[in-house]
Amino acid sequence: MRILVTGAHGKVGAATVHELIAAGHDVTGTDLVSPVYEGGDSGAHYVQTDLNDAGDAFSVVRGHDVVIHCAALPEPTRNPPHTVFRNNLMATFNVVEACVRMGADRLVNVSSETVAGMGFAERRFHAPYAPIDEELPSRPQDPYALAKVFGEQLMDAAVARSDLRALSIRPSWVQWEGNYERSLGPWLRDPLGAAPSESFWSYIDAYDLAHALRLAAECSLDGHEAMYVVSPDNGAGRPLAELIAHHYGEEVTVRELAREDAAGITSAKAERLLGCRPTRSWRDYLSPEGELLPEARQRLERGETGVQRGRAALG
Repeated sequence: MRILVTGAHGKVGAATVHELIAAGHDVTGTDLVSPVYEGGDSGAHYVQTDLNDAGDAFSVVRGHDVVIHCAALPEPTRNPPHTVFRNNLMATFNVVEACVRMGADRLVNVSSETVAGMGFAERRFHAPYAPIDEELPSRPQDPYALAKVFGEQLMDAAVARSDLRALSIRPSWVQWEGNYERSLGPWLRDPLGAAPSESFWSYIDAYDLAHALRLAAECSLDGHEAMYVVSPDNGAGRPLAELIAHHYGEEVTVRELAREDAAGITSAKAERLLGCRPTRSWRDYLSPEGELLPEARQRLERGETGVQRGRAALG
């Protein structure tokens, strides 16, 4: 298929470009990053666009069978709130509108675990049960989560008014060789002393997420479905019931778990509908003390990771 990946230079977009090329798809990447004008394509075609501009969105979407929409400011604390909301929502609106009017078959929307609302809430709260699933209501407070919730609603509207089919994938905290140590190291070194995690210590490996996005692009589901994609184990390396009992007491009910050290969010729906079964663990990258393993560090230093190769494929 001809597949467009937005946000192609980000860690999720780049890993997805690498995954799609390996699967034999015809890939175009788009992002705000300047292209290499004097070089040819290195596995994927690249077009520089600003998706907040409707003309850019229509131009780059045209001719593609599938769009995987990864582009976004990735969290709400490093930009002014109105900038996060405007950028993320308008880019999604323009991509949706372009897909509808240009006749794309499928739109895979990268949503977020934050749609539930806990991640960046100003008035803190937590889920009443674990593992979290799609039945938990969305209660967003911050501009990032709000834009993601509205983005999913845009998918509902699009499939209601056109033949477009859509999937919203809700990843947990995305990790790759470049941030595993910084992100999960504190959890592993002091799982009971570190601050509690509103996602109940969930995470997803970037390459498992890229595989899930490919499965979503290739699937034949109708309508619009939203689903979490999360690694099966938690990032603290401890029994989930122990972590929750220590940090939340009896305020959180622990439901049946697939494994003792399960993540605090379940990917059961994605497994059921897409056959998506994340297999990578922090143990593939980190020591029990939270330090990056030598082989992972060497891949990173040599530029041999899937994220780096995906960026290189864009020219």
